[in-house]
Amino acid sequence: MNIDVIADLQIHSSYSRATSKNITFQNLEKYARIKGLDLLGTGDFQHPLQFKAINEELEEDENGILWSKNKFPFLWQTEISLIYTQNGKGQRIHHLIFSPNKEIAKQIIVVLSRKGRLDYDGRPIFGFNSVELVDMMRSISEDIEIIPAHVWTSHFSLMGEYNQLTKVEDCFKDNTKYIHALETGMSSNPADNRRLSVLDKFNLVSFSDAHSMWPFRLGREATILNFKELSYKNFLKAVRNGEGLKSTIETFSSYGKYHFSGHRVCEVSFSPEESRKHNYICPKCGNKLTVGVADRIELLADRPKGYVRKNYVPFVSLVPLQEAIASVLGAKQLNSKKVLEIYNKLIKEFKNELNVLLNVSYEDLIKIVHEKIAKIIIKNREGKLDIRPGFDGVYGTIVLDKNEKIKEQKSLGEF
Repeated sequence: MNIDVIADLQIHSSYSRATSKNITFQNLEKYARIKGLDLLGTGDFQHPLQFKAINEELEEDENGILWSKNKFPFLWQTEISLIYTQNGKGQRIHHLIFSPNKEIAKQIIVVLSRKGRLDYDGRPIFGFNSVELVDMMRSISEDIEIIPAHVWTSHFSLMGEYNQLTKVEDCFKDNTKYIHALETGMSSNPADNRRLSVLDKFNLVSFSDAHSMWPFRLGREATILNFKELSYKNFLKAVRNGEGLKSTIETFSSYGKYHFSGHRVCEVSFSPEESRKHNYICPKCGNKLTVGVADRIELLADRPKGYVRKNYVPFVSLVPLQEAIASVLGAKQLNSKKVLEIYNKLIKEFKNELNVLLNVSYEDLIKIVHEKIAKIIIKNREGKLDIRPGFDGVYGTIVLDKNEKIKEQKSLGEF
């Protein structure tokens, strides 16, 4: 009998820049269970202190899975940044790296340490190119998997605006045959990616790129795997040939921080049609806009919106539960007392966040929370939320009319 495994395999440790110092394996496990996740990446395994923590707190089994004391599973995973020049053009790309076991992870660490320091940042920067990365990893083991991360993001991604690449082969050359999957990132979803026929050969996965352990970051994007046994070998089968790749959980593309083109300082945000009219120039200051994912996809797509691929892997789009609750309450902080009070009540009753978001009926929800919160959860599930698109590093925001909001906190009554 097969089991579903909801996996978030793009995690950062507390040793990466701009991350929470409270990211520990204990906290990751705690909040992963609250979220409803079944498998996490270790994050930053090549960093000396993170590698030490992995070895002290997790125990590896014969299948390459690392287990906490309370039996929560992790996979050897890290992310590196490559900044280099190729064909006279600067390139900046983030790649996920997965190791089948500790011994291979140690060999990866040795090889990377010859290319630069590993102790200054959990996501280290190297000056060699993506072709060399593949050669380097395959010289260690053919079971090491490389997945380009958040492939459309404006600044550090394979297909993003900065690099000006139009297909995966532009990055990996002949080594493209060893790239099996792409991570879609928050600002695009599988349907967006399937508008490009040049991406047909690649499986699509989604992970959160979490910089903290909070449930509104952890597992906001995830991949649902389905197989008989939790093992690194089965993970490879899913990524490489789609065997066991069941579906993905996405945020709405418009929720992502780089969906629309715009200029944050001037609070200017444009759809692809509008940004083209302005020639990608901010009308307020005259500087170039940060070109968003929607623009890049429109530029490169050879298929129309709404294209559905045969035998496609399904996906669902959701905003995190705390985000939905906060929008109804008008709360500015996702971890505010009132938001957490309602959130924790739902988790206590219905076990975890993804169960609330995906499965619990409206009739059961209104027994626990205000009807307006129940309605927004259902609207979220049905993909009917109106979201003001994110741009230039600013998250998208849920747009509600006044009838969907709770005006006064006391109107929550017994809820």
